[in-house]
Amino acid sequence: MQLQFRNDPIERIPADAVVLGILEGTKRPAGSARAVDAAAGGAITACLAQGDFTGRREQVVVLYPKGRVRTKRIVLVGLGAEKDLTVERVRQAAGRAAARARELGVGELATVVHGAGAGGLDPAACAQAVVEGASLANYSYDRYRTRDKSKSRRVKTLILAEADAKKMAEVKRGAARGRTGAEAVAFVRDLCNTPSLDMTPRQVAERALTLADKEARITVKALDENELKRLKMGSFLGVAKGSDEPPRLLVLEYVPEGKPLGTVALVGKGITFDTGGISLKPAEGMEKMKYDMSGAAAVLGVFHALRRIQPQVRVIGLAPMTENMPGGHAIKPGDVLIAMNGMTIEVNNTDAEGRLVLCDGINYARRFYKPDAIIDIATLTGAVVIALGSQASGIMGNDEALLTRVKEASDRSGERVWELPTWPEYADLMKSDVADLKNSGGREAGTIAGAMFLAPFAEGTPWVHMDIAGTAWNDKDKPYAPKGSSGVAVRLLLDLLENWEPNGTARGRR
Repeated sequence: MQLQFRNDPIERIPADAVVLGILEGTKRPAGSARAVDAAAGGAITACLAQGDFTGRREQVVVLYPKGRVRTKRIVLVGLGAEKDLTVERVRQAAGRAAARARELGVGELATVVHGAGAGGLDPAACAQAVVEGASLANYSYDRYRTRDKSKSRRVKTLILAEADAKKMAEVKRGAARGRTGAEAVAFVRDLCNTPSLDMTPRQVAERALTLADKEARITVKALDENELKRLKMGSFLGVAKGSDEPPRLLVLEYVPEGKPLGTVALVGKGITFDTGGISLKPAEGMEKMKYDMSGAAAVLGVFHALRRIQPQVRVIGLAPMTENMPGGHAIKPGDVLIAMNGMTIEVNNTDAEGRLVLCDGINYARRFYKPDAIIDIATLTGAVVIALGSQASGIMGNDEALLTRVKEASDRSGERVWELPTWPEYADLMKSDVADLKNSGGREAGTIAGAMFLAPFAEGTPWVHMDIAGTAWNDKDKPYAPKGSSGVAVRLLLDLLENWEPNGTARGRR
């Protein structure tokens, strides 16, 4: 989607449609909406008077105006109550409006920067949110569509109108940041929406290698199975044994110009297809297990954006990639694996494989990079879906300051997280009779148990585990996330990295 900027009142801008945000309870339009209404012969006032549009959150109505207005359509989108207006609400409104514009076949969409006027929010933050919301709602995965192209229609141009010339520089800055983040999320969605037949570990590695950028100081390497054996990554290799597709460990590094403020390692679960292994999953819904690589894809998405967004913190990305298959060489319940750090793991459920690849990713990060913080991202447990649904990712960790920073980045990015406890008693769930650990504690506190399995591997390093099993895939459209892969965690992690401080705190941008 092309971005254009116009330092003109929106009623003077010719477009297929213009978008205006309206607060709930508005009786008469104000600001830009008032000017458009006057040019359109009172069309907005009439709509409000009839009660057909109230401005409630996510409400959308389309008007076909006459008069002097230069647009074919006016799209009114509800911002909700004024007291609840936030940057995330702006992002949702922009997404709803863009989705409706797509349905109508709109090619050129003009919009005001919702929230930056009477809403009193930061213009750059609002511009970023408008571009993110509209761009992410404009996403469509159509690689395999050969006939019905109607679902693949996209808005081609988004025009941001800002009549106040003093705000335009901030609007452009925020919009550019929003575009970069949205493009990174789209990159992740493409990876996770692609069937595993065409997204094997080696094919993911090929995509990752394209992210290397000498000018941006990003390096990428893909370690093959022979190198993994040399490193004694027995836990990771154990999962890979059942597949004919060889595993890969993707290692990405970004080094800022000048002295780094610290080193943050991101470790993403990269199961390109998860059958459950010998502990086979039910057939229903298994086709979605191509998205079990969402954590690794999020790490790659961050590096996609780091080519333009260059924080002052060194970033390490680790993505252990494999399939989890029930082949003749597959690990079986009761087998014992030896992780890279020498810890032994009893496998009592081969469908609890994500933690087996993550632990060796964490091991690698600690041995070779000694990071100041580790964040792992994984579609780890069905239990988190039961606990939090599709509205928030679960987070757990061993460092309160790092957990707080993740929550702050969540608030700013709109990607919700919720902390679950990691009390010492929960570690008992992972005790094995025959090894140092077992990989599944059963149904009790399943999400927490997954974190407690990983905790010993991060011991000594501030660490947060993010379980995105409920947020990485949408079964129905959301305001700026169509059905399918959501690309979750990319925007949160970018915000965290941008705001990193040398003492491990983060500075809020807004």
